[in-house]
Amino acid sequence: MLKKILSLCIMVTTTLVTTAQTTGREQAQAKKDKAIQLMDEGKIEPSIALLEEAIKLDPDDLTYPYEIGYAKYLAKDYAATIEIMKKLVKKKYAFPGVYQLLGNCYDMTGDADKAIDTYEKGLKEFPDAGNLYLEMGVMQMAKKDYAKAIGYFEGGVKAAPKHSSNYYWLGKLFCNSDTQVWGMLYGEIFMNIERGSKRTAEMSKLLYLTYKNSIQFKDTVKTVAFNKLNIVVTDLKDLKGAAELMKSYGTFVYEFLILEAITPENHIDLASLSRIRESFLQGYYQKGHAEKYPNLLFEYQQKVKQNGYLEAYNYWLLSQGNAEEFEIWKGANKTKWEDFIRWFQQNPLEITPENKFYRAQYL
Repeated sequence: MLKKILSLCIMVTTTLVTTAQTTGREQAQAKKDKAIQLMDEGKIEPSIALLEEAIKLDPDDLTYPYEIGYAKYLAKDYAATIEIMKKLVKKKYAFPGVYQLLGNCYDMTGDADKAIDTYEKGLKEFPDAGNLYLEMGVMQMAKKDYAKAIGYFEGGVKAAPKHSSNYYWLGKLFCNSDTQVWGMLYGEIFMNIERGSKRTAEMSKLLYLTYKNSIQFKDTVKTVAFNKLNIVVTDLKDLKGAAELMKSYGTFVYEFLILEAITPENHIDLASLSRIRESFLQGYYQKGHAEKYPNLLFEYQQKVKQNGYLEAYNYWLLSQGNAEEFEIWKGANKTKWEDFIRWFQQNPLEITPENKFYRAQYL
């Protein structure tokens, strides 16, 4: 009987301790949520006070001291943030954001070398951290070493294919280069991952302008220029050079399909671009390019088309390039637009480690 009573007491005590721990964690989480809200409102000191209370309730969770460090970062107290992050990187359960914030603080205090060293250490610990590839790419852009920047951003796309910011920078860099084809692909993927932000609107306009600048109508001559051809074939018997030309995705696949698609067109606006994009997509599959160069973006466009929303999708994608034309089209196609938006919200582009896209797959 005594054993039964002791067992019951142990069970009750264990249950009470577990319940207390759970309650403590829940209270700490609630305080953190409120603290983040206060940070967003610019109320730094009250947010830090709440986070300090959260640490007392759940001292093992590193997110609370991390958030204190972030609050101090927002207050531009970089020295204090550095001290906090230097302690956290030594912890067993440190996470990529700790290295990112520490590196950012070094960068803000003018120590770019220390920032880069911190990001590199973070990547050694977390080789799949898309945010650390992003930071390394941004640091290389600051040095105007765009080739290295692209290398890091593409490394981020490969390691963390759902991280939007690496696609964002790749879209911008390539659309402003002489190989815009990659910017068109990366930029559209970015817009599908990060919908409705200021950066989405910026990318929409950039894609539209890239189409407009890369497709030219002069009298009876139509030209496309999305990919600088670095291969020169001076002799038709130069089979090696010709073979290299045929391997060029940007020229042989992308530009050729665009050139075919613009045949019936004579100007660029949203309406003509929607037709061009639909014709391009059709050609991509009819000519077998989808088998040789599978691409999650074109697979998704096929899905959109099969559901009857490709025109609306194309207008959404490029809307910021010609806002007036977009509003006129939307007003004349209200039901079609609303149906598309409902479908679009429920059927996002799905990116997996298996279907991810990066440029090296086609080179």
